[in-house]
Amino acid sequence: MFLDVSFYLNQVIPALNKGLMVSLALIFPSATCGLIIGIIIGTMRAFGKGPIYGFATVYATIFRGTPLVVQLFILYFGLPNLGIYLSPYLAAVLGFTLCSGAYHSEYIRGALLSIKKGQILAAQALGFSTWSSLTNIILPQAMRRALPGCGNEIIYLIKYSSLAYIITCIELTGQGKIIASMTFRFSEVFLVVGFYYLVMVTIATWLLKKLEERFYVPGFGSR
Repeated sequence: MFLDVSFYLNQVIPALNKGLMVSLALIFPSATCGLIIGIIIGTMRAFGKGPIYGFATVYATIFRGTPLVVQLFILYFGLPNLGIYLSPYLAAVLGFTLCSGAYHSEYIRGALLSIKKGQILAAQALGFSTWSSLTNIILPQAMRRALPGCGNEIIYLIKYSSLAYIITCIELTGQGKIIASMTFRFSEVFLVVGFYYLVMVTIATWLLKKLEERFYVPGFGSR
């Protein structure tokens, strides 16, 4: 049964390729927007005070402390009760972005706090404003240190994008479930689904490794 080549070529692979396109359309904007939110929230948590710090902390606590499945259900099934209707795709991207941003913020906050505060004082002594010191001196260094953690979060995002099908956004896992339910050949189908995710994660890991090497500065941190 596992060697039924026509089954894979005619049914499984075409359906999974279609789902793969949806998965990639979920992953890329979620990863990009999640990183941007993570930088903003992480900076607010590291250097913000009063309401700014409080807002960032509450955001990170909520989205890191509740299951992603619950967040997706609220966005897709709960918001209509308030008159807000999101498409399955938009709800999935929004959920992945907000959750990913919360985790990115923790990596970036830690990286920011690892940079010696004396650098800000030195920059201000040279005439830099606090904002210029953060954006031109502190944040570039912190992003280098946060890159392994943020890269790990992107790897997680690739895998938990599979949850989109529970709110009817039929991506790679959703297509696999449809084919498996129609043919009752769950083992064969989901072995191929798993292989697709393995390939995506392997490619992403290689690209992130190259990115780390590209931004590595000799003598800065450890390798």
